[in-house]
Parts: sequence; structure tokens; C-alpha cells
Amino acid sequence: MTTLIEERDGPVRVLTIDRPKSRNAIDPPTAVALRRAFAAFEADAEARVLVLTGAGGHFCAGADLNAVATGAFGHDPLGDGPLGPTRAPSTKPMIAAV
Repeated sequence: MTTLIEERDGPVRVLTIDRPKSRNAIDPPTAVALRRAFAAFEADAEARVLVLTGAGGHFCAGADLNAVATGAFGHDPLGDGPLGPTRAPSTKPMIAAV
């Protein structure tokens, strides 16, 4: 199941978190997809700006608490973080469309 929709419009990349039933809360597969998408955006010479948004009228509820409760995220204090661009270094602008 795809939890992230990636779109291109010229130099603009749009990432839509697509888990509206959970208000786009981030579970481990979505976290992995976001990390990969952020890295791909940074490596894409044609991409100039990334817009991050959520499906179904919600931006993002944060971490999926069901996944947190089961320990699905694990613990990596030096890792790149599961929830978004806050720890994903980029030389290009990333905009949250809330």
C-alpha cells in the first residue's frame, strides 16, 4: 500500500502523505518513504522546491501512536528521524502546505 504520493510539476515536487483515515499519521513505512523521497528530491538537479502536504483535509497528526505503542519505530537517537524534514538536510526549500 502506497502511503506517499509523489508528483512533479516542472521544478516543483509535491509529496502528499496519503493516510487520511489516520489523519496522515506517520507509521514506519511512511517514514521510510518520506526519507527516500527527501533524499531523491535533494539529489534531483531539476527539482527546486518541495511541497509537503496531506490527503483528506488533514496535514499530519504526527507519529502514528499505534506504531509507537508497539515499538515499531525502534530507537535511533542519532538517526535521521521518522517524521519529516526536520532532520533531513537539504540545500533546497521545503514547504509544508498545511
